[in-house]
Amino acid sequence: MNGPANGSVLPSQQQAARRWLILFVGLIAMTAGCTYQYGIAYLIPALRHAGFSLELASVLVACPTAGLLLTLIGWGAAADRWGERVVLATGLSVAGLVLLLAASARGAVALGTCLVLAGATGGSVFAASGRLILGWFARHERGLAMGIRQSAQPLGVAVAAVTLPALGVAGTAGPLLFLGSFCLIASMLVVLLVRDPARPEQPARVAGGTSAAAGAGGRRGTRVGGPGPASPYRQPVLWRIHAASALLVVPQFTVATFALVFLVDARGWSALAAGRLLAGAQACGAASRLGAGYWSDRVGSRMRPMRILAITTAVGMLALSAAAAAGLVAAVPLLLACGVLAVSTNGLAFTAVAEYAGSAWAGRALGVQNTGQNALAAATPPVLALAIGSIGFGASFAIVAVFPMVAAAFVPVSAEPVTAGTGRLRAGTLRAKALQARAVRATATSVTAPQLEDEPD
Repeated sequence: MNGPANGSVLPSQQQAARRWLILFVGLIAMTAGCTYQYGIAYLIPALRHAGFSLELASVLVACPTAGLLLTLIGWGAAADRWGERVVLATGLSVAGLVLLLAASARGAVALGTCLVLAGATGGSVFAASGRLILGWFARHERGLAMGIRQSAQPLGVAVAAVTLPALGVAGTAGPLLFLGSFCLIASMLVVLLVRDPARPEQPARVAGGTSAAAGAGGRRGTRVGGPGPASPYRQPVLWRIHAASALLVVPQFTVATFALVFLVDARGWSALAAGRLLAGAQACGAASRLGAGYWSDRVGSRMRPMRILAITTAVGMLALSAAAAAGLVAAVPLLLACGVLAVSTNGLAFTAVAEYAGSAWAGRALGVQNTGQNALAAATPPVLALAIGSIGFGASFAIVAVFPMVAAAFVPVSAEPVTAGTGRLRAGTLRAKALQARAVRATATSVTAPQLEDEPD
């Protein structure tokens, strides 16, 4: 069954039920990918117990993200070409098998190679699942839908926080078997339940460069074949969104990677207790993405909420830096608050990228978006591990606070068009005023000039 290709097509009841099911399965698939992609940091205690230094363990943590960088744009192009369902299922299946193989790997090189391959093959879920949202949901509800989809990242980290420290007590094999099995189960659900949305036909070109879809307002000409829609990258808007999103990844992965280490090393917590606490924070982070998406739908803007949240994240990281440097107990709640704030903007950026790029370019644009984000995500753990070892947690957190502040300057608020939510609100207000004026005119006419009742309004 196909769904609506854009916000102008209202889904039937059956399509409405189908799209929420597809969103739920997409959320599971994305969560499975994020659990090993971004939750592997919760294996750091087990890796250190096995003899790896913090620096080497941090490099292994970055390996899935490094693999992701190699294939994201390719997976996005494949989704544009062959559809979301086959790309999701294929990538997750291969990633699951590689993770099962990694459970028997011995040594840093073998384990790192498997993690890189798992990241590369599992990249499909990051490119394709966003296209499902674009195709199945109307524009005025995509913010919430994408927020639900993007909540998979903190949910995946929460799953890792609950399971990996406990499974890692006996070594790394158990956690890797769990991660591989999760991916294989998710891929089977995709095959059984996901259906690609309808793909809008590309408008035929007419002489003079006007598309046949332009209608009466366009220039007349002879219909000719031509390329698809022009690249959205000719304008700077997408580049600015990509840049801001990549910078906002740094505080997100700082907390995701080193919150457990901070609680264990600096605050004396056990790994299991810290993991449970951080799982709760990640669940709150998932809720923050839903809230941000709903907020953007109501105000008719993706970029204004994104800028406000970026500035708030910078302030939070500065407060965490001061508390950590002073050894205050307040560092723990501030760490949790930063964990929630740092993940809240991700869905807004993905929604804006997909909407601005359009269905013909969404897969590639989301691939570029993920590539930029994961480039900094891969660099954050090893670089910050060196910084923490040299200057401590407090000073390192202060440096991280610079990134969201710079990101706020990149967010293209002024270039953002009025979205559906604001447009409908304004249109509804104008329509109500027009109806009210017409009623007043009709009342006056019926009283003072009954002979004009049959004249057109």
